[in-house]
Amino acid sequence: MNLAVVGMIAGMALGFAGYFGGFGAFLLVAALGAIGFVAGRFLEGDLEPGEFFRARGDRRR
Repeated sequence: MNLAVVGMIAGMALGFAGYFGGFGAFLLVAALGAIGFVAGRFLEGDLEPGEFFRARGDRRR
């Protein structure tokens, strides 16, 4: 499934949540989607846990 289809499905889910559940449901679906995205990236190996817990001044170039 390409990224355009995934984006369309996510947009539709957010739209339905906003329409039927209100703004609170919209925010809940968006937050859970973001958490699921980050978890998926961890499982695929694209993200390392240290990237979130590194000190502010410690930037890789």
